[in-house]
Amino acid sequence: MIRLLLTDGHAPARAALRSGLVGTKGIEIVGEAGHGDELLALLATAAPTVVLLDLSLPGPDAFALLPALRGQYPQLRVLARGELTNEQYVARAFDLGSHGYVLKNALLPELAHGLAAVAAGRPFLCSAIGLALLSRLHAGTPTDGDAARLALGLSKREMEVLSLVAEGFTNAEIAIKLFTSKRTVETHRQNIMEKTQTRNTAALIRLAAIQGLLPE
Repeated sequence: MIRLLLTDGHAPARAALRSGLVGTKGIEIVGEAGHGDELLALLATAAPTVVLLDLSLPGPDAFALLPALRGQYPQLRVLARGELTNEQYVARAFDLGSHGYVLKNALLPELAHGLAAVAAGRPFLCSAIGLALLSRLHAGTPTDGDAARLALGLSKREMEVLSLVAEGFTNAEIAIKLFTSKRTVETHRQNIMEKTQTRNTAALIRLAAIQGLLPE
């Protein structure tokens, strides 16, 4: 029996998850959390065997939670749940301790299959991401710059903005360099943060460092 602790930062989405999974054979929901601190508080008392981790969960950054969960609860299995399909994002979840990754729009049977897989000690990657990776392989090998951009799901202009943010330029300075308006730059930054699920400039700079965009 899978003792599941489910998380989602959006209460209606969390309720829908619970409703869909209640009664699923082999799964017992032992707790739910809408915030990272709630998750940490529940772990000791709920004693789950699997956590369905919303990567956009409010509170402590979910990517910071992953290694902490692995360190404190080495037997715990984690199925990460997110909205992004880019390779870098998914690989980061696995690198930090997730045992599987499923998209938020995955249907209930695939979600249940993913939970069963990670509970059994197997890695899991949802089919939509696998197909996307296969499609990119068939499309050919992009340049390093294009690979980084595609991995993040960004447009060429958004990649330019991210690179300039990493170099420490303000929105006004970036607007001058790109011959556009400050408002347009602000829109690009917001789009970048939404696509990469980062919350502030510091997180953007960390992302840029991972992608090798920081100046020498």
